[in-house]
Amino acid sequence: MTASREAIMSALFALVSGPILSSQSPFVTSSRRMRLWGDVPSGEKPALFMREIGDEYKGAERGLPPGVYMGVELYIYIDAGKDQSVDPISVLNPLIDAVEAALKGSPVNGRQTLGGLVFHTWIEGKIMKDPGDLDGDGVAVIPVKILATV
Repeated sequence: MTASREAIMSALFALVSGPILSSQSPFVTSSRRMRLWGDVPSGEKPALFMREIGDEYKGAERGLPPGVYMGVELYIYIDAGKDQSVDPISVLNPLIDAVEAALKGSPVNGRQTLGGLVFHTWIEGKIMKDPGDLDGDGVAVIPVKILATV
């Protein structure tokens, strides 16, 4: 791997937690240190937490070079409130869209390279959503893969 794991993860976190579609971040709180949603007060939401879940070494497949596939989960927490006139998913979906927009690849080759540190970064798998309809605490978990070539 040409870039260190720490450089890669720092670049990913800066990309998804910083200003995405406007001049400011959509998140009040963001951290690479995971917190349970019950430990994040309403005033600190929407919040984004990044959790590294493991690395897997693989050979060439699907036309991609051999490398290290790094797994990351991005947790988004919202306070949907208990106001029944507000649809909590309408609060959560734009935040998921913002993360997806941040991870969008280059218009030239379709890849998100985190500034040239990796071969590609993308969302892979099912995004888990609990909008908080019943208790007002919403969460989404976004699975992200990173391919760092060796």
